[in-house]
Amino acid sequence: MDYVKLGNTGLDVSRLCLGCMSFGAAERWIHQWVLNEENSRPIIKKALDLGINFFDTANVYSDGTSEEIVGRALKDYANRDEIVLATKIHGRMHEGPNGSGLSRKAILSEIDKSLMRFGTDYVDLYQIHRWDYDTPIEETMEALHDVVKAGKARYIGASAMYAWQFQKALHTAEKNGWTRFISMQNHLNLIYREEEREMLPLCREEKIGVIPYSPLASGRLTRNWTETTHRSETDHIQKSKYDATASADRFVVEQVAAIAEKRGVPRIHIALAWLLQKEPVTAPIIGATKISHLEDAIGALTIKLTPDEIESLEEPYVPHSIIGFS
Repeated sequence: MDYVKLGNTGLDVSRLCLGCMSFGAAERWIHQWVLNEENSRPIIKKALDLGINFFDTANVYSDGTSEEIVGRALKDYANRDEIVLATKIHGRMHEGPNGSGLSRKAILSEIDKSLMRFGTDYVDLYQIHRWDYDTPIEETMEALHDVVKAGKARYIGASAMYAWQFQKALHTAEKNGWTRFISMQNHLNLIYREEEREMLPLCREEKIGVIPYSPLASGRLTRNWTETTHRSETDHIQKSKYDATASADRFVVEQVAAIAEKRGVPRIHIALAWLLQKEPVTAPIIGATKISHLEDAIGALTIKLTPDEIESLEEPYVPHSIIGFS
């Protein structure tokens, strides 16, 4: 496993991050394909054995059960001081007018609830899951600063927003001497590249680490076009992200397949290798519901795509509507 600094910090993270949305209680979540605790633990253990030290989840995943499962597994299998544990806040966690969002009330309440579920005193990276249009960014940034100063989070990050919003948050923190975001968790893969227009250049300029989610487009980049899985048939969020552009995206997927076949490697190696060579990407967040998914992903670290291969992968892309900011 390779390790790199996350953004402009001294924090070392594995080149791949394990996304933990796959772990939880299906009856408490919109996704029916998530794994229960018994089936999640071997995957978390395997990730650790492969050298992954970076784990990302969110309070909203399976109504908090993802945090519980991850916390118990890491306590049993890992040295907490070597784990980089990340979670997120924004989504609705209870009924009522204060049940979601990024108000000071929500942030200070939800960090304590996340820590209780994890069974730890702190998280390494506390991220805002989405932009809150109903709360002043000054209120959000000051509350996050106070979370860090209280020792409940080591660093803060953001996810899925417009570049102007991210720049506004960075400026607000700098102007007031508050803790600054060190990372951006955004939607980026070979069939969704809109982040290349403004967000990636901004992150390069500001020395922000990029940890993309959905790096394999929910598996569409790794299998035959007509092949289906339980997730692809039941995951309506995936359908909303990619079905509208399927006819155009197919050409990109076919290029992935062609290069993988020529090199004699799984398609996941090619899709992830492209992302790993895209600056300033730090660590793509991979999901796994099988141990083989992890083993296949690790192989991408040994692949170096040529300029011609990168050009052939990127050439079929057409502009997409913005997805994931709401």
